[in-house]
Formats: sequence, structure tokens, C-alpha cells
Amino acid sequence: MSFRNVADITRWRLCVGCGACVPACPDGFVRLVNRESEGIRPVVTAEGCGTCDKCLTVCPGWQLPKYAFEGNGEQINLMRSDWGPIKEIWEGYAGDDNLRYFSSSGGASSALALYCLEKEGVGQVIHTGPDHETAWSNQTVFSKTKDQLLEQTGSRYAPASPCDSLSEIVTAQGPSVFIGKPCDIQGLTKAKSIFPELKKGIELKLSIFCAGTPSTAATLKLIESLNVPQNQVTGIRYRGRGWPGTFAVWMNGSKKPAVDIPYSEAWGFLQKYRPFRCYLCPDGTGELADISCGDPWYRKIRDKEQGYSLILIRTKRGKEIFHKALKEGYIMAEKVKPEVLRLSQPEFPAKRGAVWGRLLAMKMFGIPAPTYEGWPLFECWTKLSAKEKTKSILGTARRIIAKKYYRPMRY
Repeated sequence: MSFRNVADITRWRLCVGCGACVPACPDGFVRLVNRESEGIRPVVTAEGCGTCDKCLTVCPGWQLPKYAFEGNGEQINLMRSDWGPIKEIWEGYAGDDNLRYFSSSGGASSALALYCLEKEGVGQVIHTGPDHETAWSNQTVFSKTKDQLLEQTGSRYAPASPCDSLSEIVTAQGPSVFIGKPCDIQGLTKAKSIFPELKKGIELKLSIFCAGTPSTAATLKLIESLNVPQNQVTGIRYRGRGWPGTFAVWMNGSKKPAVDIPYSEAWGFLQKYRPFRCYLCPDGTGELADISCGDPWYRKIRDKEQGYSLILIRTKRGKEIFHKALKEGYIMAEKVKPEVLRLSQPEFPAKRGAVWGRLLAMKMFGIPAPTYEGWPLFECWTKLSAKEKTKSILGTARRIIAKKYYRPMRY
């Protein structure tokens, strides 16, 4: 099936919500809307659209080729089929105590961004922060100081589209750091084909680990279940303030949260509202980034734990920046064995294999499915148990029938 523009991608539930299609459209025909039960999605505002394919060119939702990775010489080859290119694995935390405490898992990505701002001549960090007018929503932010970075710490388990502002990188006076989910890094990488300026405009690509993005409805239903009036909510933090952190809600501008529940309880609720497209993503750890950061879940959670980050060094540029930040004290870390990653994130390789079965089920129904040229999905699928293989296909088939995914959405 051919697509005319990203509106078709959205109707077939393939959009990842990165936002790259907005700056890609030369005529400004694409805008983003937050569909409460799905996520941030593009709307094409002109009937005459379809004369170019730039929005499709940058879209990682329907097609993601395996980009040429750097030579195998420094890579941990045993990890590649499950985790992508990795040169080194470290575990550590931000050298700044506040960045560490208020971040989700040690503050490594914030610390690396701060190093680039203060030592590498970077002009801004493009990432995601809370929308101060609607506390359960996100917005793309441009941090230029340590204080601004600190304001945006902590994961935001709600839709975010940082690629909507790629044009800001193109027109910026100096290089930028980009922090995003794996799909955001994918959108940024694909956008380089029509914005060659991005190749010089990005100093560092930082990805956070991701198990899927809950819809806005997830947050609204969670605060409703906690008996918090939606119209009185003035602030939400999904994580941070220690590890693994808490889900906290502030009301009426109060300095003390009205609700403060464990991260595990909040995520257990929110994750039920991840869109179908998230179940088709084989990249939970940001394989196209320079550096990826996530939680070391192998650790036993202790009271008043400050937090640690798992840090995956993926490219030559990432390695250079990381080691300079380490030397300057922006990061405190020690090198760890590959087994630490497997113990910390055991679900990612299994999901990677399950994606192959899910895509097969979609093809059996004649439904448009994303393509991942060169990704070792079948190899990962063969490692699954017979039960897991069957579930990946039949479970998806049942979902397609029950949810009527065999036909496009209508708005």
C-alpha cells in the first residue's frame, strides 16, 4: 500500500508522534494535535497536499532502514543483535547532586547535556518538558543554562514531539544537543536527508530507554483514580526526587504535592494505555543515538536511593564526549560488563523478537506494517520460546480483530 502523506500513516496507526513531519513540510500543511486516547499526531490541513513526499521521507513510523553503523572494531559484537551497536557500557550518575536527585535514573543524560553547554560550545539543548498551562501535557523546550536543564529533569510519561522543532536547529547560531525517545532519534536521523544542516547542527544525540509512551488519557485517568480534580492540577512529576522516584501531583499552585505514589504503582497503571504502534517498535534503547541512558533495574532498590544510570556508548562521537565529561567530573561512572544490561532490561530482547511475529500477523491481514530493513528481528524471534512465538502472532491477530485494526481510523 502506498501513502500519500502522513495523514495516511496516522489513519493506519503507524505514527510514532515524533513531530518530524511538521518542519519537513515546505508548505506548512502539517500541524500536530494531541489525540487524547492515542498521542500527538499530525493533521494535514490542505486538500492539495501530495505533490511531494518530504513528510514521508522523514517519517520513522512506516519505514526505518538500518543505517550504516561504524565499524565493528570497538563494538561489543555479542550484544548487537539484541541491543544494536555498543562500544562501551558504563553505570554512573550526574556529578551535580541536584541533577542526580531530580532526574529519573541518575541524571546521566542531563549531566552530559550540561557538559556540552558549558564546555563544548553548544548553544542549546532541545528536549521535552512540562507544559505549564496544561500540567499533563508536554512541550518542546530549549535549555541554555544549568537552571533551565534542572527545571526539565525527570521522565515525562506522556506524548512528546521534540522533532517538531528541528527547524530551530537549522537556524541556530551554534550546535545543539538533542535528547529524545528512540523514535525521536529515528525521526531526527531520517530528517538529515532533507535538512543536511542537521549533520553539523547536532553536537550530540542522547536517547532515553523507552518501553512505550502512554497516551494523555492514561495520565487523566490516573489522576481521576486518585480523586484529584483535573481542573485544580497545576503540576505533575512522573519520576525523580530519588530513585526510582514517585508520581506526584500538585494542586492550586501548592508547593507540597497533594498526591505522591510510588513509581511502580503509577507506571503499572499508565503502561496499559500505550498505543498499538509502541508494540511494533524494536528499538527500546535508542540505537541511532550517540549515547543512550536508562535504568539499571538489576539493582536492589534501597530507601533514599539517589539513582544510577546505565550508559550505552554507541558512536565515536559519543565516546569522545562521554570520556571528556567523565574527566571533568560532570559524570561519575564505572565501566560494567554487558551482562549488567541484560539483567537490567531483560524484556527488550524478547519484545524485539515479538515484533517480528506481530508484523507477520499484520501482513496476514493485509494491514500496512512498518518495515525495518536490516534489523535482526527474525533472528531475535527464533530465540523465543514456542509459547512466546505463538503469542506474538496469534495474540496480535486477536487484537487486530477485537480492536478492528484491519481498517483505518476515521476522524
